[in-house]
Amino acid sequence: MSTSMQRVGGRRSTAEVLAFSRSRVEPALRAAVDALPGPVRQVAGYHFGWWDEHGHPARSDGGKALRPALVLLAAEAVGADPGTAVPAAVAVELVHNFSLLHDDVMDGDVTRRHRPTAWRVFGQAAAILAGDGLLTGALDVVTASGHPSAQHAARMLIGAVQDLVAGQSADMGFEIRSDVELPECIDMARAKTGALLATACALGALYGGGRPDQVERFRAFGDRLGLAFQHVDDLIGIWGDPSVTGKPVYSDLYSRKKSLPVVAALTSDTAAGRELSALYHGGQPLTEGEVSRMAELIDAAGGRAWSRAQSDVLLREALEHLASATPAPGAAADLDALAALIVGRHH
Repeated sequence: MSTSMQRVGGRRSTAEVLAFSRSRVEPALRAAVDALPGPVRQVAGYHFGWWDEHGHPARSDGGKALRPALVLLAAEAVGADPGTAVPAAVAVELVHNFSLLHDDVMDGDVTRRHRPTAWRVFGQAAAILAGDGLLTGALDVVTASGHPSAQHAARMLIGAVQDLVAGQSADMGFEIRSDVELPECIDMARAKTGALLATACALGALYGGGRPDQVERFRAFGDRLGLAFQHVDDLIGIWGDPSVTGKPVYSDLYSRKKSLPVVAALTSDTAAGRELSALYHGGQPLTEGEVSRMAELIDAAGGRAWSRAQSDVLLREALEHLASATPAPGAAADLDALAALIVGRHH
């Protein structure tokens, strides 16, 4: 029986695409986590939402698994059965969750997916070690896959992790600086978010046997889509609905995070931008009234509108790169719809 996703009239809903991706990837993902040492496995499984802090099965939100879906669709788009790219999809999801575990510790985030973060339950050291376990597990999955391009894939994945680390380092460095410029903020976002989405798409095409030029086009598609996604995510970090995000309203503002719309506002040379700068660079904890005012100022200084416009431009560029890769029509339609879902969550 073919492992390809069934289409009705050549079209599938994004919900069907994501459900298929989870169904194909989760068994292998669980197997990779099961191979981790006991205490690390317990933390990782809690983080994925598979069980509670006592190890009892749970039905928590494990996220949409967008990155594995992009991997499988990229493989299908170059003419392969998506099942050939499952190891690459698992590896990408492990790397993504390695970064989430570490980010939650570094950012002091107390909730993720409507539950206490892993470090809040098990402690910072345990969460860091679980992230380390997922990272090494990702490389193990790729190198053990037996795919002819496994070594190349491992190098690509390592490069993405190095970019991700550089992006996170820059992001943290911005917190103690008052002179962050917009181009360096964009570079940070491209490294922190774009690199892994770019690699996800490139790995799918690679595991699917795509030509080198197709692999590069898929990398460019993922890069633009990743940066567009970061714009949307930054907007959600300020104006997102807590019932959807699982995080407090204005969560990024309380921590004075220098996200893309914030830096656009801070560098706008407007009265609103100058007032925002005074609030952003103060040394005292922020009140609810102050963060509400900061959100108004970001909007007034044009940061919100700029990020929205940028996400739209980047989506168009992403889809142009996708089209230039001459993808199979069905998978191309699914990638188009998934990209629109990723970038369409404006707030």
